[in-house]
Amino acid sequence: MPPRLELRQISKTYSSEGQHVEALCDVSLRLEAGTITALVGRSGCGKSTLLNLAGAMDFPTSGEVLIDGRSTGTLSERELTALRRKRIGFVFQFFQLLPTLTVLENVELPLLLAGETNTSAPALDRLRWVGLAEKAASLPHQLSGGQMQRVAIARALSASPDIIIADEPTGNLDTASGDQVLKLLHESVDRFGATVLMATHSAEAASIAGTRVRMRDGRIAEIETS
Repeated sequence: MPPRLELRQISKTYSSEGQHVEALCDVSLRLEAGTITALVGRSGCGKSTLLNLAGAMDFPTSGEVLIDGRSTGTLSERELTALRRKRIGFVFQFFQLLPTLTVLENVELPLLLAGETNTSAPALDRLRWVGLAEKAASLPHQLSGGQMQRVAIARALSASPDIIIADEPTGNLDTASGDQVLKLLHESVDRFGATVLMATHSAEAASIAGTRVRMRDGRIAEIETS
């Protein structure tokens, strides 16, 4: 069986006004189902670019990103949209909840975009799982930062995705809230069998990962496993 997510000798170069910047160079990784991998390194080392490529939000200049053995570069726009909506969940540092929607409506959104009709029941189930069912009717501005990130995790898991892409999921949280979010990410692997790829500056966040990939100047400098 192929790995759930594979990055095969990917490079990414950005060009602007005659200047070329190599964000990633010859990066290869294999992520099996039900595992957590943390990308660590200084700002500008290529972590966010790698997340965008892994989540099919962008494409490498060379190399391949494969999900269950199929290259994202071979998919049509319709297939890419379905992939992002049904198989990949995104957790962002700044939550990105829609301010005019209730908590429940935010969690329902990926299901609605995927064409589901019965959305409230599974969305409410995810809110119960993150301990925020009582906040279903609240608006995002009525929540704490930790609560908003828990809602973001509920939203990311609403469609039971195979892959979770998390960009600095604890970056704006206090220690207690960050620990709670990390626990939920870990439980997403145990409960849903998700594959988690997370970029972080936090040693505490990286410690929950079975594989830690240290990046430097767009390259993999070291891979640690535990």
